[in-house]
Amino acid sequence: MSQNYSNPFNPTTKIKFAVQKSGDVKIVAFDITGRDVQTFVNEKLQPLTYETTFDGSQTTSGIYFYQMMSGDFKQTRKLILSK
Repeated sequence: MSQNYSNPFNPTTKIKFAVQKSGDVKIVAFDITGRDVQTFVNEKLQPLTYETTFDGSQTTSGIYFYQMMSGDFKQTRKLILSK
C-alpha cells in the first residue's frame, strides 16, 4: 500500500494499493481515537494494482489513518486533512 498523494490534502486524496494474491481485501480510514471514518474497499480482489479515493469533505481537519487488511497482511499509514 502506497502513501496517499497528496498529503496533506483537501478535500480528496488518492491511495494506491497492490493485491498480491486473490482474496478478501478491506481498507478503512479511522481517526486518532480509533473511530471508523470511511471504508474504501471491502471485497474480494484479484492480484492487480488498484487506486481508491478518500473524500474528506464531510470530515474535520486532522490526522487520520488508513489500514489495509488482506489475509494475514495488515498495513497502516497516516494522512493529514487540512481544510
